[in-house]
Amino acid sequence: MGNDIDVHLGKRLRRRRRLLGLTQQQLAGTVGVRFQQIQKYECGANRISASRLWQLSEALEVPVGYFYDGLSDADRRELANQEPNEGGEMFARKETLDLIRAYYQLGERPRRRLLDLAKSLNGETDAA
Repeated sequence: MGNDIDVHLGKRLRRRRRLLGLTQQQLAGTVGVRFQQIQKYECGANRISASRLWQLSEALEVPVGYFYDGLSDADRRELANQEPNEGGEMFARKETLDLIRAYYQLGERPRRRLLDLAKSLNGETDAA
């Protein structure tokens, strides 16, 4: 069970690091480890100690609980032998993060227009 938790924490770590646009090297420098250690944390090969988790949460500007969000849902899916939904993994994709960053660089009015366009395109897809 510990390994599943380590993998989950690593995925959350990678997701937040990418969302902030940080490299593994930058994050490693902030918390005082080498980038290879961040790689090992992100793939779940190494466990994150409580003190390191605290440092990472400070560096990534999230509460420690952020890393555990969704853990019980992942456990339930595994026990039920079901495929995990794509929702969580979708936000880990570089393409999604690039889109979110570009969206928030727009002014308020263009953001609303883009959102309306996306919703209208989705409506056309559903009708087809």
